[in-house]
Amino acid sequence: MIYTLAILFSLIGYFVIGHLAGRRVKHLDDYLVAGRNAPTFLILGTLVASYLSTSAFLGETGFAYQGYPFVMLIFAAVSTSGCLLGALAFGRYLRRSGALTVPEFFGKRFASRRVQVIAGLTTVVGLGAYLLGVMQGAGIMFAELTGMPYWVGLVLVWLTYTGFILYSGSPGVMLTDTVMFVIFSVAALGGSLYIIHDLGGWSGVIEGLLAQSEKPGIALWHGVIEGEGETFSSPGEALTWGLTLGLVWAAVLAASPWQSSRYLMARNEHVVMRSAMLTAVALAIFYALMMMTGAAINLYDTGLDSERAMVWSALNILPPWLGVIILTGVFAAGLSSCSTFLSIIGFSLSNDILPAARNEASAMRASRIAVLAAGLIALLLALFQPPAVMAVVWFAATLFASSWGPVALMSIWSRRITAAGAGWGLAVGFIGNLILSLADQAGWVQLPVYLHPVAISTLVALGIILVVSHLTRVSEEEREYLAFLHRHDASLEANWSKGSRRVAIVTMLSGIGVGLFLWRQYAETLASLAEGYGVSQGAVLGAYGLALGCGVMLLIAGGVGYRVARSRKVAERSASVAGMPE
Repeated sequence: MIYTLAILFSLIGYFVIGHLAGRRVKHLDDYLVAGRNAPTFLILGTLVASYLSTSAFLGETGFAYQGYPFVMLIFAAVSTSGCLLGALAFGRYLRRSGALTVPEFFGKRFASRRVQVIAGLTTVVGLGAYLLGVMQGAGIMFAELTGMPYWVGLVLVWLTYTGFILYSGSPGVMLTDTVMFVIFSVAALGGSLYIIHDLGGWSGVIEGLLAQSEKPGIALWHGVIEGEGETFSSPGEALTWGLTLGLVWAAVLAASPWQSSRYLMARNEHVVMRSAMLTAVALAIFYALMMMTGAAINLYDTGLDSERAMVWSALNILPPWLGVIILTGVFAAGLSSCSTFLSIIGFSLSNDILPAARNEASAMRASRIAVLAAGLIALLLALFQPPAVMAVVWFAATLFASSWGPVALMSIWSRRITAAGAGWGLAVGFIGNLILSLADQAGWVQLPVYLHPVAISTLVALGIILVVSHLTRVSEEEREYLAFLHRHDASLEANWSKGSRRVAIVTMLSGIGVGLFLWRQYAETLASLAEGYGVSQGAVLGAYGLALGCGVMLLIAGGVGYRVARSRKVAERSASVAGMPE
């Protein structure tokens, strides 16, 4: 009963918060991009909440429970680099464009309504699939916690987030995302520390995982590679998977519509950089704790459904008060992603695909109608499509890595990409990945781990962009807009340096802290137990390499951020000196 009340009260609370935020919505700019006035903490909250959904808490933690916690850490160490890459190479220029949606930015950059429509269509289809996955995750959570039917949970979740999006738009999404971010951060931290402490700390967990025989190798960096149902057949295959999918998700974090669109709401460009670095820190800490926790649940029960392992532990292991917090936190993660994805789908439908509205009032009305229609379709699909949370979410996310990734980066850094090249790149990267992924899942083709559908489709899309751009010409409009994006304006960069350098230092210190923590708690513990449990020297060295890699990625991110902030300070001083009278 306590879990049912907690979930119902949380739904009411988010609905109320969203509607309070809606009081500030007066214009289309307010509705779509929150008036472009969001501070660092709100952008941080919505970035993390948009990325971490029920897929992370149920699917990815379940993958760790299944036998691959440290492969997921390899994945996370690489993928979180996309936070800084996205802000540095794309996000701050996106914010400078003043676009209302990311597809609109592509339309402006290439002076092409056709490119904008293609980007809008990929947004609607790809995020529609992503929305389906996270809605199903929220529905599963509701059914598990309340004992009510799955369809009841889906309908109540849909009513909640659709209700406040219709009224408040982006401000409601951003504010509720940040509240949810705080709740599930506390939940992840509290639940992980309790379970790990209950099992004797990190040393107790590592020794327990080495001693159990049901999932041999789960405590090693490569995970389970022997026995029934293993995902990888060798350490090399596990490493290749972690690095390949890590790079894919780095592209997702850098350019996907649900991540990059958050920068359109930022107060200025240094907010973009600060929030990106802090997002990398938050994600690194989350994965370090949650993946270990997922594996540790095996020491209570090895026979659980992997995607329900975290829910089971909250109901059966944690004290009721902490169980309530972590389960409402997981539920909040799913709800935040649902609200983000539906808002982006609705905004893209009205702004990028449908004909332009006559005036601002008509545009806001069209956006609300589009949100409602998209939400209804997603609800119907979720009711009749069997749940498969992690599979659906990962499939949908990779579509944007192959289609948006190359075009987004080249739109800023290439003078030769043309509107035709961008349009074909978006379409081929998306459709090619879709066809290959479906064929792979159906068993029609067998691809090795290093030839993931997203890798093939990305290379094909890049080739198409280069060929088509070579055969067509860059217009004068495109040249002028690219020059506009790269102009130096001291007013845009004011106050960049001081705050951003502080955040960069925090990011570097966090990298050192994460690296030392994994070095001492995981690598040194494994080394001390290696002889007694027959662990090879190679596996021990791999553990040290994992700890070093996780720390170095954040250290590099902070270092690059510091360098950028310092270079902006020099630019500000030069502009100031140039403007002084002689």
